[in-house]
Amino acid sequence: MQHPPTARRDPVAREHHGDRFDDPYAWMADRDSDELRELLVAENAHATERTEHLRPLADQVFEEFRSRIEETDLSVPVRHDRWWYYSRTVEGEQYAVEARVLVADHPQRPTLDDGRPPVGEQVLLDQNEEGRDREFFAVGVSEVSPAGDLLAYAVDVVGDERYDVCVRRIEDGVVLDDVVRRTGGSFAWSLDARHFFYTRVDDAWRPHQVWRHELGTPATDDVLVHEETDERFFVGVGTSRDDRLVIIAIGSKTTSEFRLLDADDPLGTPRLVAERRQGVEYDIEPFGDQLLVTHNANRVNFELATAAVTSTSADDWVPLEVTTDDEYVTGAEGFDDFIAVSLRREGGTGVRVVLRDPAAPNGLGEAHDIAVGEPIGTLHVGVNPEASTPTLQVVHESLVTPRTVEDYDVRSRTFTLLKQQHVRGDVDLARYRQRREWATAPDGTRIPISVVHRHDVPADGTAPGLLNAYGAYGISSDPWFSVLRLSLLDRGWVFAIAHVRGGSEMGRSWYDDGKLEAKPNTFTDFVACADHLVATRIVATDRLAAEGGSAGGLLMGAVVNLAPDRFRFVHAQVPFVDALTTVLDPSLPLTVAEWEEWGNPLEDPAAYALMKSYAPYENVRPTRHPSLLVTAGLDDTRVYVTEPAKWVAALRHADLEVDDPAQILFRTEMAAGHGGRSGRYDLWREWAWETAVLIDQTS
Repeated sequence: MQHPPTARRDPVAREHHGDRFDDPYAWMADRDSDELRELLVAENAHATERTEHLRPLADQVFEEFRSRIEETDLSVPVRHDRWWYYSRTVEGEQYAVEARVLVADHPQRPTLDDGRPPVGEQVLLDQNEEGRDREFFAVGVSEVSPAGDLLAYAVDVVGDERYDVCVRRIEDGVVLDDVVRRTGGSFAWSLDARHFFYTRVDDAWRPHQVWRHELGTPATDDVLVHEETDERFFVGVGTSRDDRLVIIAIGSKTTSEFRLLDADDPLGTPRLVAERRQGVEYDIEPFGDQLLVTHNANRVNFELATAAVTSTSADDWVPLEVTTDDEYVTGAEGFDDFIAVSLRREGGTGVRVVLRDPAAPNGLGEAHDIAVGEPIGTLHVGVNPEASTPTLQVVHESLVTPRTVEDYDVRSRTFTLLKQQHVRGDVDLARYRQRREWATAPDGTRIPISVVHRHDVPADGTAPGLLNAYGAYGISSDPWFSVLRLSLLDRGWVFAIAHVRGGSEMGRSWYDDGKLEAKPNTFTDFVACADHLVATRIVATDRLAAEGGSAGGLLMGAVVNLAPDRFRFVHAQVPFVDALTTVLDPSLPLTVAEWEEWGNPLEDPAAYALMKSYAPYENVRPTRHPSLLVTAGLDDTRVYVTEPAKWVAALRHADLEVDDPAQILFRTEMAAGHGGRSGRYDLWREWAWETAVLIDQTS
């Protein structure tokens, strides 16, 4: 049996606030070094060798995935102007085809005919042709011009989320412009499509500038439209639903600002919507001559207001009393006849429809909530490009209900099914059960857990279980349906999502109670959820696994140190495990912006001490760790591969002092970024292998 790779130890002292840490693997900060590359290759070879016996199981799981997925499929066509727009996939092909057909030729939504594309299809972008000979290929932007004659698309062929823009004429495919490169991934057309706007990144890979490009001219002639010098803030650019406004969004973790530019005056100067105020976040939705403004100036959970589209001050915001203090407002969209308000309450998502009434003082009439008849699940607004629509496209799913897209008639309150994700094979979804459990954290807070399993799984404490969580940046881990998950459920597994603090499942305060000085709540919440699953005999005490990615990978690393005996196996995906080292270095991507999430350990001794108390890398100790699978991407710019590489090396060294150490597998995708491999079949292969490792390690 091959021995695990051994990384060279060469301690480098790091001193802050009177504390010294000797970092034995600081040399790995050089991601371009041959030594690091050789270590990653050796780790990959070790992982392959140690899991060779799992190849039949991984192949079986992969075929299970394929057998249940509609490989040749069509998205829900969406009408915009004269066209139905959609994307489709073809069996055997890695990527999607973006296309459209004329409404005149298809009065009803087009469908596939025995797998064949709709008659009269006009292909906009065949991603398979574009990415055919590339190891990695991802489309970041794909935008048709307002007149419908040009397509701009931006691609990343490395995995570092930096995009090259190409513009071509749809009618004949002629490329008109391809000189704008390494952009930040957001895009906006001018109304006449003579110009487009894009973002550029600084040395820390922060989108900090908006530039204007004139079609057919050299990129060196591009004009800077806006620059953000405060390193906490990122910028993005887009357009309003009616294409008449270019929207520049500027935001940090806690503060936001918007600027608007008339799309028919691309050479003009963007006007301020409302000056930034520290701690005030707002979002805007232009519709007609008004703006819908979602903001937290007066409520922790945000509220909705309206203002004239020409407004330049928050003093102009007029409250719309359509939500309550205990409802977390996450967004709003305005249409000719109604407003759709997205919100959260009692741990779930919702959409409230507010009808417009010109006779009312505030222009609004009756309000009601859309009910889909499923207490546990996720409901959100879908794609609605036409302001004049009498219906609202909504999307809902749950742990047992496949993704379902419907048109909701806002006046009759009736649904028209547009598409439900098809699960092929002999799968009977009625066999699966979902429910909500509640764990109690050490401080007495009740933590929701979403649970799913097959109906015949015994509640006797013998079932294997997988507990998933994220818990950062206010991002909620709402229940989602997964065909891939069925391979576990049909083997008797229980899958659970721990809705720990740091997300926003229970409102904005749920996020605030899991960041900065309250960050340890995220970790103890997760352990409490694990303990609950075991104590209530939902899962076996010796067959419980955990998984989390990115900031959720930090959670995995912290829990491995905090409670190494709770889990049999842990999968840390692109894990942010050397967080303190990263957040101490302002030159690294995202660092300065991260200070509002984790604290500023450079300037604040208390923030430094707190981060050092839980940062996974600094807290590795000789102990019996759970078995670990650590996965990373070589070209990841959000979490450098350096972080998991250092963590794994520290774990391996600590395990030298432990009898019978647990297995640690570390695999890096050498042509991928933060999200893994780009082609769907490649990604399924990756997931199948990871599933096989999970099953093997908890057997």
